[in-house]
Amino acid sequence: MKSSIRDKLEQLVRRLEELDQMLASEDVTQDMDRYRRLNREHAELTPVVTLWRDYLRAEGDLREAQDLLSDPDMKAFAQEEIEAAKANIARLDEALQLALLPKDPNDARNLFLEVRAGTGGEEAALFAGVLLRMYTRYAERQGWRVELVSVNESDLGGYKEAIARIIGDGAYSKLKFESGGHRVQRVPVTETQGRIHTSACTVAVLPEADEVGDVEINPSDLRIDTFRASGAGGQHINKTDSAVRITHLPTGIVVECQDDRSQHRNKAQAMSVLAARIKDVQVREQASKQAAHRKSLIGSGDRSERIRTYNYPQGRVTDHRINLTLHKLDMVVEGELDELVDALTREHQAELLAALTEVA
Repeated sequence: MKSSIRDKLEQLVRRLEELDQMLASEDVTQDMDRYRRLNREHAELTPVVTLWRDYLRAEGDLREAQDLLSDPDMKAFAQEEIEAAKANIARLDEALQLALLPKDPNDARNLFLEVRAGTGGEEAALFAGVLLRMYTRYAERQGWRVELVSVNESDLGGYKEAIARIIGDGAYSKLKFESGGHRVQRVPVTETQGRIHTSACTVAVLPEADEVGDVEINPSDLRIDTFRASGAGGQHINKTDSAVRITHLPTGIVVECQDDRSQHRNKAQAMSVLAARIKDVQVREQASKQAAHRKSLIGSGDRSERIRTYNYPQGRVTDHRINLTLHKLDMVVEGELDELVDALTREHQAELLAALTEVA
């Protein structure tokens, strides 16, 4: 292990000791915000420091076993202990490197999932419905909750646009690599001659912004319009101006919400989506500056970037960012995304590890 990484780990040990002292003080709960921040930092540092202490013990075990090699009667036993200690050190070294990777502050957040039909007309809208159902099924498998925020249906029952809120621990960490262009190759239901068509949808995964602190929105920058909702929903939904459209004038971002019968709830939901989109713009501006120095292996997350192809005739799914092809399309579109999600996460971790090694 590099000395710079050892130094960093020792700094974390000292910081954890400081946190222990601060959390043990009598007046720590007088400022509950500070108390929560300290507790959160303590919870994040404890597993890393525990791994480091295990690593140091493993190094001590290795030295003790090496000292026994000089004793002929203990040589065979010492050799076994040396091998075991080396294996333990290698395992802990890998675990420590992963633990030291920079944390995405949004990983634990809920998210807004936006699916939009692109090129391909009705077929693209139908595929947007397939994608929305795929992510909904995946969320259900994870034990998360899905709330439809807004939908704009096509004539054949697909979606020109659909926005859903996904609520669950670590939801964003799992789905954050889904942003980008999704391409489908199949015979559309409208095709009479059996020809394969290529259509596309875009997916945007936005971490939900905090109610306070994350994004400051000046009320004077907003234009809020109300109108009668369209589509299904019974008599009431079509007879009152319950639907809400919010335009953020500085950025031109427009959000509509009409799925609830309450104008107040529609406005609150639309404001949440707006905050998430503004935050996303800010994050992307920052990321574009960083990308000039280092290109992400996973991709920029640009909405125009083609990230995945779903080929129905061949029953395969290909993720172009990591050159992964799975011949299990039917399972993937039913929400079995673990293999894709895990592979993307591993690739991202590998990139972060490479950057950590360069810095070290």
